[in-house]
Amino acid sequence: MEKTESEKKSSVSDVGAWAMNVISSVGIIMANKQLMSSSGFGFSFATTLTGFHFALTALVGMVSNATGLSASKHIPLWELLWFSIVANISIAAMNFSLMLNSVGFYQISKLSMIPVVCVLEWILHSKHYCKEVKASVMVVVIGVGICTVTDVKVNAKGFICACTAVFSTSLQQISIGSLQKKYSVGSFELLSKTAPIQALSLLIFGPFVDYFLSGKFITTYKMTYGAIFCILLSCGLAVFCNISQYLCIGRFSATSFQVLGHMKTVCVLTLGWLLFDSEMTFKNIAGMAIAVIGMVIYSWAVDLEKQRNSKLTPHGKNSMTEDEIKLLKEGVEHIDLKDVELGETKL
Repeated sequence: MEKTESEKKSSVSDVGAWAMNVISSVGIIMANKQLMSSSGFGFSFATTLTGFHFALTALVGMVSNATGLSASKHIPLWELLWFSIVANISIAAMNFSLMLNSVGFYQISKLSMIPVVCVLEWILHSKHYCKEVKASVMVVVIGVGICTVTDVKVNAKGFICACTAVFSTSLQQISIGSLQKKYSVGSFELLSKTAPIQALSLLIFGPFVDYFLSGKFITTYKMTYGAIFCILLSCGLAVFCNISQYLCIGRFSATSFQVLGHMKTVCVLTLGWLLFDSEMTFKNIAGMAIAVIGMVIYSWAVDLEKQRNSKLTPHGKNSMTEDEIKLLKEGVEHIDLKDVELGETKL
């Protein structure tokens, strides 16, 4: 079946959103590696840096709203606070998990987000997945696991932090899509409302989290022009990364974001080999190849599932149910004829 013009435009937008997310995410990882590594500028304040990221994102959102480039819709404050708390717990727990666990177990915990997201979407939204999607997810997990997991050491504190990080991150990503649908807001509108709350809380509590992690306060760090440039570059890329994350989850799903998001892992490993002389073994190459094949199969499986669903509902989303038709008829019957003639509606 040939695609319509609107479907072609939608496909181009989908590719653009993914490309923005992959490029900005890989860019921010490279910038942060230079900023935070001992061979770079030794800036070891990850949580506070994330606060800077959201501060610039919030500023961009405020400017956009003030100039009329984006509209602002109402979302209850308690929903924004709840979401921001979950998101900040995710950030802090990820940092603690990386500190307390071996790199191997940290990577395993990140891979476990895919099945956790699937289970949470099933519990919260009664979402079901076909066998092809499940199989492709397993291929991606195995591939990324082969190329990233090395030593695996587990301890009680690290395990608790990893579980907290996985659950909160999965819940946060599902909530992005849920809030956009619930309040009919765009990705950038939602981000511009949550970013100020996250920025404020991370800039207040971030330095204390970083002190616990590194044993140093940010006030003791001696800034250089190179470090400032890397921080500004990291913040600029974070704006695009945050926008594209909300955009991708809003257009697709949290599961798709997790699965196809592992393309970033492949890109980071490849760029690390090209730019930073990182070791590239046959195990890495084989794992990346399996992961990419899994992503291709996943894309095919999701498309197949859409085709099956469209066959079950041939009239598409625009077809009305019997209840909707009944309500429409009742509404028409109750309209005053005089009001229709005058082009007015009684309140």
